[in-house]
Amino acid sequence: MNLDYNDEQTMLRDQIQKFCESEYDFYKREKIVKSTDDFDSNVWNLFAEQGWLSMPFSEQSGGLGFGPIELSILFEEFGKALVIEPYLSTVVLSGTLLDKSTYSEKNQLIEKICSGEIHISLAYAEAENGYDYISPNTNLDSKMILNGTKTLVLNGANSEKIIVTCIKDDILNLVILDAKASGVSMNSFSTVDGQSCSEISFENVKIDESNIISSGDDALNLLKETINLASLCICAEAVGCMESCYHKTLEYTKGREQFGQPISSFQVLQHRMVDMFIESELAKSLLIKAMLEVNNRSDEMYKHVSALKSYVGKSGKMSAKEAVQLHGGMGVSEELMIGHYLKKMISIDALFGNADYHLKTFSS
Repeated sequence: MNLDYNDEQTMLRDQIQKFCESEYDFYKREKIVKSTDDFDSNVWNLFAEQGWLSMPFSEQSGGLGFGPIELSILFEEFGKALVIEPYLSTVVLSGTLLDKSTYSEKNQLIEKICSGEIHISLAYAEAENGYDYISPNTNLDSKMILNGTKTLVLNGANSEKIIVTCIKDDILNLVILDAKASGVSMNSFSTVDGQSCSEISFENVKIDESNIISSGDDALNLLKETINLASLCICAEAVGCMESCYHKTLEYTKGREQFGQPISSFQVLQHRMVDMFIESELAKSLLIKAMLEVNNRSDEMYKHVSALKSYVGKSGKMSAKEAVQLHGGMGVSEELMIGHYLKKMISIDALFGNADYHLKTFSS
């Protein structure tokens, strides 16, 4: 079996690598994180110009028709550079959900996503429900009045539209509404890795029938498939983080001297770096298997993504912790990238189900 990327995929990877090296270094990222804005609008416009915002959408919707493999390539490179832009929330979670739906206005919204004009967030999580996303407490009653609270809404503060999971007549529904609609209140905060998140409350929000994207089994399948794809993407991001942790640690230990020689020559440290390399390569292998299963829409795709998510949740944090420790006190400083990889790995593990949750899912 040929597991190499084709020419188009290799060109995409090279393009993203060059962009991250020249336009998105660590100091650029830190400047964005410390600013009052949650992302750089100029960088977002560059994403649009490069065609990256159009990647996963079907050609019928005005996209490029790329799939999980290309998204995995993108997120792996994003993980290496710790890209903070809200690609996951707007393009993967909200955009692909709309693209696969039968919603009448989806093409207009996707066109605006592709051009960088609009941000949309998916409000799927509730504090009291843990990782159970298909049984929300948010309710849409017979009079089409929405009530409930959602948490961990990625990029909620910058979104013009919000897609909300809710229950109507004991059936799962996906509805879309204006973020500034009457009855919508928002409390925004930053996550440990610097992303923007919101807790959003809906109090007697009037919903029109035309705002319903999907309901019943169609809504359930849409939500499961979307979150599965998003889980694959952040796992690819984790693999990029793990690779960078290994390479940066190897480079640092070659230059750091103790007792008159580089600490990379100490056997006990060599063993630890070999462990980091092995964990990174195993995660990469699981990623390749999972993205092929998702790309082929196999019956086992959810199981393979759960296996991958469980593995990177534990091994990713382990690799990042090893990298921090081998860098010594500098590893936890804000001025060095290594500590930020650990923060990213902690965030990735918690998102869409942690390692233990996905291990149970895989085993069931």
